Amino acid sequence: MVVRKRRKVRTQRGTRTYGRGCSKRGRGSGERGGTGLSGGHKHKWSYVLKYMPKHFGKHGFTRPLAVQREVKAINVGDLDERLEELLQLGIAKQEGEKFVIDVSKLGFDKVLGGGRVTHPLDVMAKEFVESAKRKLDEAGGKAISG
Repeated sequence: MVVRKRRKVRTQRGTRTYGRGCSKRGRGSGERGGTGLSGGHKHKWSYVLKYMPKHFGKHGFTRPLAVQREVKAINVGDLDERLEELLQLGIAKQEGEKFVIDVSKLGFDKVLGGGRVTHPLDVMAKEFVESAKRKLDEAGGKAISG
């Protein structure tokens, strides 16, 4: 396929054959070579190689569904902001100066390190990011894995 500034049909106006060689060849769909991708494995193979190299065959790898799992995560800053709400719902408890939050009751598996921590929080979760552990320690709380 050649990029043209002007459509080919405009330049062919006034000619009898419209670039088909003889006038009979332009009739019907005889010279087209099929519609769409027909001939992709035959006479249009060079076109497929150049413009659609990944069209045929299998590519990549799909992980089995048994192996895949979606990790649900929450930021420590969100826990800190929603502390009042969590206390009212009974998900968080206050023990002296500290607040204890079990993240699994909210439906989360992992705690990420986004946001600021202003209260001493003891957070229980399956997984923690290093920055989340650091922020909890700096605020006077701790990360409890389990």
